[in-house]
Amino acid sequence: MEIARDGEEALDRARQTSFDLILLDIMLPKRDGFQVCRELRRSGVETPIIFLTARAEDAEKILGLNLGADDYVTKPFSPMELCARIQAVLRRSQAAAPEIYRFDGLEIDFTRAELRRSGRVLDLTPIEFKLLAAFVRARGRVLSRQQIIDQAWSAGTYCTDRVVDTHVANLRKKIEPDPDEPRFIVSVRGLGYRFDG
Repeated sequence: MEIARDGEEALDRARQTSFDLILLDIMLPKRDGFQVCRELRRSGVETPIIFLTARAEDAEKILGLNLGADDYVTKPFSPMELCARIQAVLRRSQAAAPEIYRFDGLEIDFTRAELRRSGRVLDLTPIEFKLLAAFVRARGRVLSRQQIIDQAWSAGTYCTDRVVDTHVANLRKKIEPDPDEPRFIVSVRGLGYRFDG
């Protein structure tokens, strides 16, 4: 979990990092929650957003939902209600995830956990497929090595940055036209990797 102190910081983090969900207060310094939501959706960030606010007017709820928010929770609310709403939004977003994703002549079949080129299944290890799935689901955004570890390895697994880099290099050999000059899994110096497929 990460906390942003103002709207500009929230916008920067959400553009650069992949999150499962964003809880967004409307009354933020520098940029309000409506502005943050509008800018995120304009820049292609599809992370589910739930507004949290004391403002309960119907017009503001409608505005928030029309800007691309997935839900709108007014204060006061119970923690149990908020948790239930988060779970409902996450279920909907996971159900909407594509079963097939295509790029550069490759086809990722999430249902069958396969990567194909021209109908032929490419040999990926389970870790490589989980890596590729994490990159595709966060396409256009930077994933830190820790986020990659969290998504591709079992909980509690100890894994170094070097191990992550080795698996990324192996995956590049299988999907990149030129693994030495990657076009799809791009290194972002000091931050991690970004998928540009």
